Amino acid sequence: MARAQQAPASPIVVTGRGLPETPATPAYDTVEIERNLIASSASGRIEDVLSSVAGFTQFRRSDSRSSNPSAQGVTLRALGGNASSRALVLLDGVPVANPFFGYIPFSALSPERLATVRVTRGGGAGAFGSGAVSGTIELETGGPDTLGPVRGNLLVDQRGETQSSLTLAPRLGQGFAVASVAWDRGKGFWTTPADQRVPASARARYDSLSGALRAVAPLDSLTELQASVLLYDDDRQLRFAGAESSSSGQQASLRLVGRGDWAFDVLGYVQAQDFSNVVISSSSFRKVLDQVKTPSSGYGGKIELRPPVGSRHVLRLGADLRIAEGQLYEEPFSAATGARTAIRRAGGRNSDIGFYLEDDWTIGDLVLTAGARADRWRVADGFYREADAAGVVTIDDSFAERSGWEGNFRGGALWRASEAVALRAAAYTGFRQPTLNELYRPFVVFPVTTLANAELKNERLEGYEIGMELTPREGLSFSVTAFDNRLKDAIANVTLSPTLRQRQNVDAIHARGLEFGTSAQLGSIAFDGSLAWTDSEVEASGVSANLDGRRPAQVPKLMASGTLAWTPRAGWRVAGTLRHVGAQFEDDQETDVLPAATTLDGFVQVPIATGLSFILRGENLLDERIVTRNQSGSIDLGTPRTVWAGLRVGLR
Repeated sequence: MARAQQAPASPIVVTGRGLPETPATPAYDTVEIERNLIASSASGRIEDVLSSVAGFTQFRRSDSRSSNPSAQGVTLRALGGNASSRALVLLDGVPVANPFFGYIPFSALSPERLATVRVTRGGGAGAFGSGAVSGTIELETGGPDTLGPVRGNLLVDQRGETQSSLTLAPRLGQGFAVASVAWDRGKGFWTTPADQRVPASARARYDSLSGALRAVAPLDSLTELQASVLLYDDDRQLRFAGAESSSSGQQASLRLVGRGDWAFDVLGYVQAQDFSNVVISSSSFRKVLDQVKTPSSGYGGKIELRPPVGSRHVLRLGADLRIAEGQLYEEPFSAATGARTAIRRAGGRNSDIGFYLEDDWTIGDLVLTAGARADRWRVADGFYREADAAGVVTIDDSFAERSGWEGNFRGGALWRASEAVALRAAAYTGFRQPTLNELYRPFVVFPVTTLANAELKNERLEGYEIGMELTPREGLSFSVTAFDNRLKDAIANVTLSPTLRQRQNVDAIHARGLEFGTSAQLGSIAFDGSLAWTDSEVEASGVSANLDGRRPAQVPKLMASGTLAWTPRAGWRVAGTLRHVGAQFEDDQETDVLPAATTLDGFVQVPIATGLSFILRGENLLDERIVTRNQSGSIDLGTPRTVWAGLRVGLR
């Protein structure tokens, strides 16, 4: 009897990614940064990579080598005004913002590990959408196909600072692993102008170390397990000797992805972070505040299911959970005597559980999408305690628990009118909880004190946009988006007197603008450009009425970036990036101006042997004066001209 012929086994394809993007993803204003742009950043920092998307801003213009970590909040579309992040930042699906402050630990996110970066400007209602009032930034770790089995960099600049990294991405059976370490250290540059330096002035010294380990393994032909660990430690000195700040963290996640008919994505994560900071008086040059520690933890996860509902529909059903808790311990000191004057503790717990659904419906050349999200939020265990130098309690405040439901929606349409023209439109709402920092922690940037506010309300977004994509020929594309976003109850640092501010909800921040993008590949020459023009203003009444009609602090009207690259042959790359950031105000009263700045960066890679290349990088080659802080004429400066040279190993 003849033996029955056995059906061939299904091939196992391991991607290390989550579920694929849905057909309606292009209905929103989405920009993808490819690997070649990520790997040729002039600074080797992720915030530099993200700056190629116009509209991306941090609270201050400084990069993560020369800024206080707590000022590293990110936002999009000119919806800023304080140091918290209004954009959701995900690393392989996991939110990475500090649970207490909401800042992004940029020094932990090495570009050398990444395959792609996707930036969506505008609110979202999908997974973890409760933090995406201005948009979402998704970072995706690479694997052997994009990184190669061995990749490393070793560079030094003219000040003797070093930047080094090593990434191993071996295939293990039918899966793979990625192990990576990055170490940046240096004496830093002078952030204080020469004519304002005093004997206590110091360079912006930095020392940051991060490591990551990721393993991906198939469980069967359609299911894979992804496990990730991220660790980092960062130490900096800012402006004055002894003004030390440090941040550290550990993060672990486990993800199960199924790509069968009933596709699913199950993710769980836990993170622990800490922050400390010493503030030095700019008059007596004594320590006036020691933020001894700010331990915080975050944990949560998501479950998403995509049931088979027909070839023309992609239905997403999901739930997610985010919990953030933490507290601070700090000690103020007398600027005159150096003696401790008080002991402060504050903290609390925020939680959010969300449920979402979204459906994409493809009708020929038209894709329609609609989604809804319901969130149960809670603010609990809030407290502020202060004792005198002897430990006698003088303030002991406990704040009432608050909770509620928020409902949000988004919808859009994408019409591919022809092979060369695509039209899109979208409308959305969203919300963001105040961070523990905004609720409970006062702070001082001498001589201005900013008070916390435990009664802050959630921020709520309403927005809509229309856009067009033109692709007149292969390798050439243009895009334009017009948007109108209104962030109600926006949290701002409101000036109450010349030396006193408080975090308060203003009526709204209203931002309207245009975003342009272009990409061209003409043989060995490529160009990628982005421009954002935004008219953003505060709507305010009551105690903050004097802000009405003003531009939010730290928000420029115009941002533009363009990168021209030449790759004459495999392994070679010569690129230049021109960026412009318009003038912006340091404060909500529009009194202290940060002038516009235009910078030119450069990158050169020349192969010198198999798997070995010479790298030459230049930051701010024209040595533009970049003012990052201006407080009544006392200013800080950003990165001066910096030239790096070194070697890159890349084996295939």
